[in-house]
Amino acid sequence: MDLLKFVKDEFVNTKEHPNFGAGDTITVFYQIKEGEKVRTQFFRGVVLQRRGSGTTETFTIRKMSGSIGVERIFPVNAPLIEKIEINKKGSVRRARIFYQRKLTGKAARIKEKRM
Repeated sequence: MDLLKFVKDEFVNTKEHPNFGAGDTITVFYQIKEGEKVRTQFFRGVVLQRRGSGTTETFTIRKMSGSIGVERIFPVNAPLIEKIEINKKGSVRRARIFYQRKLTGKAARIKEKRM
């Protein structure tokens, strides 16, 4: 087990991202390869959860595209992620806010944390 941890620590590149959690609205800028071209696309939404630890940590973002909810799971240390921006800090009481999936309209708003 120590050998596995050693390999993860030595060879997997960890990135520095701002500290964010469930309820925060963030924008993730990531690279997309289309044939030989590489372009940057962004995904802006509310963080539903952060899961895992270390090099295998992931986070789930949910956004509304028209009237359809779209969720995407990103690994924190993915090499395709260029940067993460925090747009709003949300004030929620849970680490995983899956109840957001059932809410629409004004009920789906998250109270903003003042800094």
